[in-house]
Amino acid sequence: MVDMIKVTFTLDEATVDQLRRTAARIRKPQSRVVREAITEYAARADRLSEGERQRMLAVLDRAMRRQPSRTAAAVDGELREIRVARRRWGARRRATEAP
Repeated sequence: MVDMIKVTFTLDEATVDQLRRTAARIRKPQSRVVREAITEYAARADRLSEGERQRMLAVLDRAMRRQPSRTAAAVDGELREIRVARRRWGARRRATEAP
């Protein structure tokens, strides 16, 4: 069995009434209703709200409409330079680590 920790919360009367009615209706202990409610709330809290989602989509839409500041060839050239530099750095590091 999972260890339980006893805690004390102060809730308004309406919330306590809802908790009691819900627990009675679904025939579960109030503490279990609270645990399940917290679990569900925590799962939803990690998701974006509709407003946050709309703002992020708007930012993405603006970025997609913006004209690129460089040509594709310039970007490809920079990526090639980065790859070469990384390979060179990795080879140098492996050489210094060799026994």
